[in-house]
Amino acid sequence: MLRFLTAGESHGPQLTAILDGMVAGVALSATDLDRDLAKRQVGYGASPRMKIEHDRVQLTGGVLGGQTTGAPIALLIDNLDHAKWKDRDIAPMTIPRPGHADLTGAIKYGYRELRLALERASARETSARVAVGAICRKFLGEFGIVIGSYVVAIGSVSASLSEEASYLDRFAQADQSDVRCPDPLAAEAMHAEIRATMEAKDTVGGITEVVALNVPPGLGSHVQWDRRLSARLMGALASVHAMKGVEIGSAFENARQRGTQVHDEILREGQRLMRATNRSGGFEGGITTGEPIRLRVAMKPIATTLTPLRSVDLATGEETHTHYERSDFCPVPRAGVILEAMTAFVLAEALIEKLGGDSLAEMKPRFAQLRQARLEDLLMDNVQWKF
Repeated sequence: MLRFLTAGESHGPQLTAILDGMVAGVALSATDLDRDLAKRQVGYGASPRMKIEHDRVQLTGGVLGGQTTGAPIALLIDNLDHAKWKDRDIAPMTIPRPGHADLTGAIKYGYRELRLALERASARETSARVAVGAICRKFLGEFGIVIGSYVVAIGSVSASLSEEASYLDRFAQADQSDVRCPDPLAAEAMHAEIRATMEAKDTVGGITEVVALNVPPGLGSHVQWDRRLSARLMGALASVHAMKGVEIGSAFENARQRGTQVHDEILREGQRLMRATNRSGGFEGGITTGEPIRLRVAMKPIATTLTPLRSVDLATGEETHTHYERSDFCPVPRAGVILEAMTAFVLAEALIEKLGGDSLAEMKPRFAQLRQARLEDLLMDNVQWKF
């Protein structure tokens, strides 16, 4: 069983994460994790805090001699901004911001200071998730599995993506764009959308597409609701701050079509079974098909706005307006690596479940023996039977 926990506050001294269940023998260094953390800190429309934090991971357990040992992997990330908050008199926060966990956190936990909810609900926590995901990404890479992402919409601007470009090309093009969009014309319009949002003292959301390549068929299961890998992925992606919708494949377009226009027909090429399309996004019955896993994730405009919104001061009971807390105008370009991290975690968990074993050396021969979408691997009895 692969699992992880994170701990720490947005302006506390450190973030902590523990990843339990990672197998032994995966080559790993802090540099592998820092590379992904750096991606989380760049993007047009980001908060000024990104100029303060320069995230670096300390691996404090579970890695010796540059390899995972099979023990829980512990890691720390310092919050450099903590120095500005330590021993400082902090004004009370009594006005909840619509769209944040301020009010719901106070209702649930009985907080008498709203910052207690803010500190843990902050997206700063995702730094720890990115580090955990980088470990899972390194593990998946041992089996040739690649995960990437790119922005397909910001506000009212949508990308027009060439069907001729491979997913790897899209990933590479996104890496060259500070809005992480592989369509140069759309990227320019996205810049303008974010600039207009800044001038309006507002925030803007968008849509990111996450793709996993070379995932073998047969991960997940149809036999119980909580073993459907598609559902597990959707839940993991929706757990990321401000994510409000997840689409697998062309789900919403499919809903407007007839069945014969939607389902991915099965073709034969020698012994191999092929799909004419991939509208299902790599899943049938909650099980991977072997086609690329494709997910689109909708991020709402974040709730901290320079333009005040109506609220109620919980200390006085009077209607009032919110105060501004430093935040992003558009975090969509920075969200991709976080969504990749959660995708990597869920796929790593599923692959470990499928293969079993406690070390990479045990798992690799089993991976080579996985049943594929080939006629020779699918032997049918072809006889009548009864319940």
